[in-house]
Amino acid sequence: MNDMLAAVWSYRHFIVSSVKNDLRSRFARSKLGALWMILQPLAQVAIYSLVLSRIMAAKLPGIDSRYGYVIYLMAGMIAWALFSEVLTRSLTMFVDNGNLMKKIVFPRVCLPLVTTGSALVNNFLLLLASAGVFALIGHPPSWSMLWLPVLVGVNLVFALGVGLVLGVLNVFVRDIAQVMTVVLQLLFWLTPIVYMPTILPVQLQKILAFNPMYHLAADFQSVILYGKAPGLLGLVVIGGASLVLLAFALILFRRAAPEMVDVL
Repeated sequence: MNDMLAAVWSYRHFIVSSVKNDLRSRFARSKLGALWMILQPLAQVAIYSLVLSRIMAAKLPGIDSRYGYVIYLMAGMIAWALFSEVLTRSLTMFVDNGNLMKKIVFPRVCLPLVTTGSALVNNFLLLLASAGVFALIGHPPSWSMLWLPVLVGVNLVFALGVGLVLGVLNVFVRDIAQVMTVVLQLLFWLTPIVYMPTILPVQLQKILAFNPMYHLAADFQSVILYGKAPGLLGLVVIGGASLVLLAFALILFRRAAPEMVDVL
């Protein structure tokens, strides 16, 4: 692990430049450029809000604002956008960079860091845009939002742990990426983003509670909408489990790296 950290530090400039190149390449010849990173989730929020706001407005406890559901939805989407982007890009990260891994000598651990760095920039811009929207509709930032870096960190570690394991396996079994596309769609609806969990039967709530994103999305909503601190016990449990998962993923990645290059 120390060797891996030392390699990352030695190649820190390579990682930063790779993140910049990744962001540039994604919006090359685009008139709006980086705005596309936030327009898609904001458009999705707008659609859900127009369709569901009248249904859900009366089900937000303790919120009098008519924009309460919009804020609730955007807070959940901020959490989901980071998780889904890191996981989706991690699934094919080694397959997409197969030629690079074969032709250039560099620490392979740089690839997950480039992916997460790019996703963090996207999520930060989405958060800034959302904060601007919140201010315009009369919901300025509160002190509770200081918890956001912690929540983003836990979300990122969890997504990277899952994504790295699946990304390694996808090199050997390419069906995993296709299956996960469907699983992610299902997981989105099993996470309280477009609905309040209190509208579900108690038994179903207990089952959904095993989904870590269920708790992370709720923490984002609690911090952004209600101005309250997240549930510390649940956050510690998820954070600890995510660190263990990430450690396992790094060990798996390190051991599988030589075989991955041969398969690619």
